[in-house]
Amino acid sequence: MHTDTTRENPQANVPQGDAPQDLAATAPGQLRVIKRNGTVVPYTGDKITVAITKAFLAVEGGNAAASSRIHDTVARLTEQVTATFKRRMPSGGTIHIEEIQDQVELALMRAGEQKVARDYVIYREAQANKRKSADAGSAIAEPHPSIRVTLADGSLEPLDMGRLNTIISEACEGLLEVDGALIQKETLKNLYDGVNQKDVNTALVMTARTLVEREPNYSYVTARLLMDNIRAEALSFLNIAASATHHEMAELYAKALPAYVEAGAQFELLDPKLKEYDLEKLGKALNHERDQQFTYLGLQTLFDRYFIHKDGVRFELPQVFFMRVAMGLAIEEPKNREERAIEFYNLLSSFDYMASTPTLFNAGTLRPQLSSCYLTTVPDDLSGIYGAIHDNAMLSKFAGGLGNDWTPVRALGSYIKGTNGKSQGVVPFLKVVNDTAVAVNQGGKRKGAVCAYLETWHMDIEEFLELRKNTGDDRRRTHDMNTANWIPDLFMKRVFEDGKWTLFSPSEVPDLHDLTGKAFEERYEYYEALIEYGKIKLYKTIQAKDLWRKMLSMLFETGHPWLTFKDPCNLRSPQQHVGVVHSSNLCTEITLNTNKDEIAVCNLGSINMVNHIVDGKLDTAKLGRTVKTAVRMLDNVIDINYYSVPQARNSNLKHRPVGLGLMGFQDALYLQHIPYGSDAAVEFADRSMEAISYYAIQASCDLADERGAYETFDGSLWSKGILPLDSQQILIEARGAKYIDVNLDETLDWAPVRERVKKGVRNSNIMAIAPTATISNIIGVSQSIEPTYQNLYVKSNLSGEFTVINPYLVRDLKNRGLWDPVMVNDLKYYDGSVQQIERIPQDLKDLYATAFEVDTKWIVDAASRRQKWIDQAQSLNLYIAGASGKKLDVTYRMAWYRGLKTTYYLRALAATSTEKSTINTGKLNAVSSGGDQGLSAAPAAAPATQASPGPAPVPKACAIDEPDCEACQ
Repeated sequence: MHTDTTRENPQANVPQGDAPQDLAATAPGQLRVIKRNGTVVPYTGDKITVAITKAFLAVEGGNAAASSRIHDTVARLTEQVTATFKRRMPSGGTIHIEEIQDQVELALMRAGEQKVARDYVIYREAQANKRKSADAGSAIAEPHPSIRVTLADGSLEPLDMGRLNTIISEACEGLLEVDGALIQKETLKNLYDGVNQKDVNTALVMTARTLVEREPNYSYVTARLLMDNIRAEALSFLNIAASATHHEMAELYAKALPAYVEAGAQFELLDPKLKEYDLEKLGKALNHERDQQFTYLGLQTLFDRYFIHKDGVRFELPQVFFMRVAMGLAIEEPKNREERAIEFYNLLSSFDYMASTPTLFNAGTLRPQLSSCYLTTVPDDLSGIYGAIHDNAMLSKFAGGLGNDWTPVRALGSYIKGTNGKSQGVVPFLKVVNDTAVAVNQGGKRKGAVCAYLETWHMDIEEFLELRKNTGDDRRRTHDMNTANWIPDLFMKRVFEDGKWTLFSPSEVPDLHDLTGKAFEERYEYYEALIEYGKIKLYKTIQAKDLWRKMLSMLFETGHPWLTFKDPCNLRSPQQHVGVVHSSNLCTEITLNTNKDEIAVCNLGSINMVNHIVDGKLDTAKLGRTVKTAVRMLDNVIDINYYSVPQARNSNLKHRPVGLGLMGFQDALYLQHIPYGSDAAVEFADRSMEAISYYAIQASCDLADERGAYETFDGSLWSKGILPLDSQQILIEARGAKYIDVNLDETLDWAPVRERVKKGVRNSNIMAIAPTATISNIIGVSQSIEPTYQNLYVKSNLSGEFTVINPYLVRDLKNRGLWDPVMVNDLKYYDGSVQQIERIPQDLKDLYATAFEVDTKWIVDAASRRQKWIDQAQSLNLYIAGASGKKLDVTYRMAWYRGLKTTYYLRALAATSTEKSTINTGKLNAVSSGGDQGLSAAPAAAPATQASPGPAPVPKACAIDEPDCEACQ
């Protein structure tokens, strides 16, 4: 956008030393022209007259007969061109000379002067080719003749065109189908005499980002242009250089690292122990070329929300940032510390693997709170309840996502011996939890986030289901926290059998909380029998299907509570010998034991599947190397981590669980040309997770050989040689084959692994698939195991708005000659979907089907295949188009039947499609924190069979429409 200062200051665009005939005489509101060399001069019609006259003379000659007609025609056309610009910019403005020539061409054509217009076009093209040849021989290295830049001290200096061209050239380096000359031309239009230095960079970035929907590679160009500003800010703060080009960073990065560590320690932002590293050795390991990997969204996110800053100045650079994290994770390595830090740095900076957000935030700092998730059980006494809420506040303060098990707390109407009164139940306390999460916002870095879990037999379950409703008594609503059902298998069996279900207060049936499988079933039926003898005072009997329908109805309407399954989580838990899994975490992928003395903790990180697909196949050798280093990094977190409450430290050091996951699954399918909705995709989910599990378990065994097994190893499933795959048989036996259908195939040689784990593993739990919302943005891949949301959309987050386009789709359309402005427009009109664009072949429609165009069956089947290899769980969003009560019923029954441990958000589209974007304005559907455009966790409180009038509010969590949350990753 052009910044017009002339109306406020007539002298603003006067270049130093220029003659009065340039801009000194420019009046406010007058039109101005940017010449090709960058000079800004007043607009005059005489030059247009001369140019048009030359064109006529070249065609018709200079004879007297033609002279009169030419003169009159030229005068009329000149006036038309001038009138066009005055009509567009009545208050004055700046026009590029190319725009004037475009209007001249148009005027000639409209006047019926086709021969003259053709000659004019040919002449323009010939002159353009001459200029390109001249530019190829020597780049512009002189100052701009009429644009001066205002420096930090207020002084002015001419715009350095040589450096501008260097920065643009470096930004386009190695990228196909990007045009540096176009970026320069459009940027100069938006500059003015006296422009601030930082605004020059902003103009470059804004120019390049507008081109992303035309060619995805412009996202990399934009990021590289942004890097120029990031370099200038950091290097200037560290007193290394006022600015630097990308290639100059090959030398400067080695100097930046020690200066950065010194400054960070001085400002008490970094651990002084970082100064004990051989910083010269580490500095030489920094690879400046990896700065070129970022997309615009990725780099802007990193800059805005991750880089360390002092008084608002970010003095961290991307490679320094990754080395800081690596140093922080290697700080307790007993030997070869520098080599380990370099190993960790290479894994992170190559984007082969990425640590979770808390680790990226805090590694190497004075308070290294590196863990992602915390799980707690709330006891049934007032002191314990408020102690748990205090723990929530302390854990949330230092960037942890929380899962609370509230099942032990007695139900509404239960007797309280101490006061001889009756309990108000769970709900009033949850209101306090909700408000605590809002109040403690993690130091301003991100929102506090918590999920409350309640077992399905609890007397308060019906009111619990309604916590997220927008109607009813607001004192019994929690609008800012998440909720989840913790469902025993017996309830699902009663739903299938159309049986009755009894609700109890845990104060009368306290042992149900800790029982699972057949033991739970027997005890639950025993308590039901006691009702007949009057020995159970507080209970309610309902039809299981009625409660199931209400659960699905609330899930559809409000997005909550999520459905998670108690028995698969426990019967397949390696740690069932020392406790019970009472809940999952904020994002439903962590399944660890909790009790009054133990707050479960999990550290997360994710493998980038894209970087492990080579020549259309999974590179298992590289995957094995990545996993080995990643598991070591995750295990290191446990010893380095800052624990804000003692129960968390106790649990984490005793069991040492970690959660290695993956991201970019959808992109990996694109690289293999496999549609998400296919048997081949399900098979790839199976084989890729098998490989990750195979290497991860052995990596933990390697660490056990080096460091020893975790404290509670004896008696675990591991100690018995029972792997995650084998634990499925335990679930089958407990549930009965009638109620489960899971795949048991294996392709790798697991027999030696079964023998090896008996000798010891380092970590009680090793794998979990988290949402990866933000770290996927950083490295520019699809989130976690999600199908593509849309092929073209605008993502809105705290860092701004970013056009996101599917580069794989663009590549395939270009290969078939189908990529053009019309295709871009069609994608906008159809909300990023290719299904209704007739000229796209069916195989590409199948490959690039979006989340709501993939049958939910495929998502569940792929998740089921992964689950057999994972000792924890997956954060699994379910997408249902044309949602109805029947579809939800079938989908969630299938999720349980296929052996899934948990599910996450329901994404439902009602009968009508989403609202079309406005093509005239070019406005894409924006994915913002307010919700998915036209879709929601639940279409606005409407019956499932009706069309949704618009989106219901979507809760704040690591969801596809909430890219600002890093509660897990």
